[in-house]
Amino acid sequence: MTGPRIVVGLISDTHGKFRPEVRQVFAGVDLIVHAGDVGGHEVLEALRSIAPVEAVSGNVDDRHDPMLPRERSIPVGLLALHVSHGDEFGSPKPHLLLARYSADIIVYGHTHKALSHVADDGRLVINPGAAGPGRFNIQPSVALLTIEGRSASVRFVTL
Repeated sequence: MTGPRIVVGLISDTHGKFRPEVRQVFAGVDLIVHAGDVGGHEVLEALRSIAPVEAVSGNVDDRHDPMLPRERSIPVGLLALHVSHGDEFGSPKPHLLLARYSADIIVYGHTHKALSHVADDGRLVINPGAAGPGRFNIQPSVALLTIEGRSASVRFVTL
């Protein structure tokens, strides 16, 4: 069984900053997933002008905001995607996320470091990096997740 080709823009740790180049990178995506530390609804509104948005709260967001739950599970084509900020682990690592969440694709933020990890069972863990103000001497980035059938691939884009 094959499913449609779906492209998801992955973003995290914007901390209230919407970089204009995100609009070009995410042009044509089917969905945007924000992995927390949004820093304000203005960022979500800017992203919604590009594509539908699913977002979670991070440790700098209002944890009581009903628009930003702590985690979400989202069906994406034939696969299941789980997103949380990752701060529930203190210092999130792929093996911790894989042990807690059973989704095919797990997306998180918090560390500000872009990462892609394929587990032995084929599940994918992705941190798109941080797209907000430059911090920790790390180049801001986002990611593009492409899902075709039961296959997923990720490409990082520096901003």
